[in-house]
Amino acid sequence: MSDRTFAVVGLFHNATDLMAAIPRVRAYRLGTVEAYTPYPIHGIEAALGLRRSPLGGMVMLAGILGCVTALFFQWWMSAVDYPLVVGGKALFSWQAFVPIMFEVTVLFATFTAGLGMLLLLNKLPFFGHPMLSSQAIASVTRDKFALAVEADNGTLDVEAAKTALRAAGASALEVLFVPAEEPISLQSQFRTGAGILLSCAVAGYVMYWAIKLFPVVPPMVHMEDQPRLDAQRASAFFKDGHGMQQPVEGTVARGQLPYLIKTPFEAGEKLVNPLPRSGPVLQQGRVVWNQHCGVCHGALGNGVPMLTAAYGAKPANLLVPPIRDYPDGKFYHTIMVGKNAMPSYAADLTEDERWAVIDYVRALQRAQNAKDEDFK
Repeated sequence: MSDRTFAVVGLFHNATDLMAAIPRVRAYRLGTVEAYTPYPIHGIEAALGLRRSPLGGMVMLAGILGCVTALFFQWWMSAVDYPLVVGGKALFSWQAFVPIMFEVTVLFATFTAGLGMLLLLNKLPFFGHPMLSSQAIASVTRDKFALAVEADNGTLDVEAAKTALRAAGASALEVLFVPAEEPISLQSQFRTGAGILLSCAVAGYVMYWAIKLFPVVPPMVHMEDQPRLDAQRASAFFKDGHGMQQPVEGTVARGQLPYLIKTPFEAGEKLVNPLPRSGPVLQQGRVVWNQHCGVCHGALGNGVPMLTAAYGAKPANLLVPPIRDYPDGKFYHTIMVGKNAMPSYAADLTEDERWAVIDYVRALQRAQNAKDEDFK
């Protein structure tokens, strides 16, 4: 223990007496006034003249930095360093980045809160605070409250501090001295480091065998062992025994309207092609025709397939009457529900693609049945 005074401490019986004493002691301007309490007291920071803790702002900035860092690294990996389209998603699919952004935000904020509080604000490591070895600490950690006048720049008028605390109502006074600084020996540092390493090794070894012997401890389970139903797998839960179930009757896909027309005649009367026979529309229809229709109906739509005789079906010739005279709605109905060997293409083509290919069929029909005015 050195001969330098650290503080003069006075004990108070309750928080009300302590809060009343703080402004009276601070008025003497003898040094830094600090309070030690067994539990937080509302308003004590303002009474002591302490500034608002910067820890909240530090944590917020660190969290924002962590969020931006995670977003940047995921963007770099997904869109720049290794661009790979997965499931048709855009390279910068930020929605999928949110879990990692959240985790890194918490990581940065947590480390900043812990290390910032200990190293920057509390000035640790400092293991010899004089208050810890005082007689008052036993009472403060139970039910008493302490007010200390601490030395500024190493100087403190002890008698004046005692007078100020006694006048403010302190029941007991104690003088604390700055502990002597003793260098930590190399042997002590080695023992401490060895103890930490040994503790980590033992903890790791025990945890390894605990997981080996008790891999699943209720209520914890492994994700790969949770009950689930794989695709194409039978299920005893459903009456039909199928694991994969059809959507509930009447279910409508998001962004789509159900097709309610029942007959070709009804479709011909109610449906009107909304697309003009313009160059871009005909080009779109040509692409759809070559990809889905031409293999059976032929490149010209004359019903001569591109397949061999083993195909067996007899596609319709779209260039002859009465098919040539069908209204657009009747063609649309055939695309939606299918006909004979032709399946429905409702799930394969968008609404615009269906109408565009009908416009292209009209162009094929006109090309093979040209009139005199078409050559003018």
